[in-house]
Amino acid sequence: MLEQINLTYEKVVLVGIINQIQTEEKSKEYLDELEFLTYTAGGEVLRRFTQKLDVPNPKTFIGTGKMEEVQQFVEENQVGTVIFDDELTPAQQKNIERILKAKILDRTGLILDIFAQRAQTSYSRTQVELAQYEYLLPRLTGLWTHLERQRGGIGMRGPGETEIETDRRIVRDRIALLKKKLSAIDKQMATQRSNRGALVRVALIGYTNVGKSTLMNVISKSEVFAENKLFATLDTTVRKVVIENLPFLLSDTVGFIRKLPTQLIESFKSTLDEVREADLLLHVVDISHPNFEEHIQSVNQVLSEIHSAGKPTIMVFNKIDAYTNEEIAADDLATERTKKHFTLEEWKQTWMQQMGRDVLFISALNKDNLEEFRKVVYEKVKEIHITRFPYNNFLYEKIEE
Repeated sequence: MLEQINLTYEKVVLVGIINQIQTEEKSKEYLDELEFLTYTAGGEVLRRFTQKLDVPNPKTFIGTGKMEEVQQFVEENQVGTVIFDDELTPAQQKNIERILKAKILDRTGLILDIFAQRAQTSYSRTQVELAQYEYLLPRLTGLWTHLERQRGGIGMRGPGETEIETDRRIVRDRIALLKKKLSAIDKQMATQRSNRGALVRVALIGYTNVGKSTLMNVISKSEVFAENKLFATLDTTVRKVVIENLPFLLSDTVGFIRKLPTQLIESFKSTLDEVREADLLLHVVDISHPNFEEHIQSVNQVLSEIHSAGKPTIMVFNKIDAYTNEEIAADDLATERTKKHFTLEEWKQTWMQQMGRDVLFISALNKDNLEEFRKVVYEKVKEIHITRFPYNNFLYEKIEE
């Protein structure tokens, strides 16, 4: 199920809806992210389709007219894959496949596919496989089209349901086995964490593709895999870091994303134990992204789900080298000034000002403002370190130049 294969770029069409909760602007942003996910998985997006719907069609997710439009484009351009921005029910997926005669994926299936490609260690591969099976279980009927009762005819009566039930039992047994395997690995990893001693633990957290691994490489002088794609990091990496005379452990964790599949949150909760047990969180944010504030909310939501919301946190706004703000001409009196027109200095005067020294602006790629970053992290870790070792503040004496 988790075999890695060399992907050629597949022709892909994206489909999303606009409703009261998801405005046109929000829908465009989600489809932008979905396109980036598609590119990461090895697909080339030819066109996007959106439709205004109060409630998704229970049979085909989108309306009949829009479905005919998608069908015509898919047939004319020989598109092999159609990806929907929201999670489809098993019935919807089955109906759409019958109409479009193409591979149908939703956002969850796409993210699971990327995770399957990126998983390197036995632990992460087991977590992804568990999430895949839990996603697959209610969709098994769609895989047994050659045994559907509706077709009827000689030799087609009865065995369909038997085959499906047999397959369901196999999948349920596999899920139970994977859960036992994860439980055993969890115990091993808990032992590893306990063997690290009483060193202060710092965890890098943040939305996917904000530069956590790049920052990890710069601080720890290690070579953690970093790439400008979503979910480049799946396996938690822990490195010992020394700033001046103060050692601590730094961990790089899996990135978060909006509409994260529930199966993945459940199966990856054990990976996020590094976050739970951290003494200090470095919340890395891509400030060059136009909706970075929503990314912060998404990360905070996941933190609250894993009971880590109240931890000491430093906000690290990365990619200042890529930040650009829209400008308003001096004679333009009609355009209203909004957040997209803020300079970095103006952003610093907003809600960020209330956090004081716990807000940093850096560029991990160009190594801008890293000295200030090291000083702030040093002071924060020092506070925690002194409370833990009241009679032995540091391993060796700090020498002032």
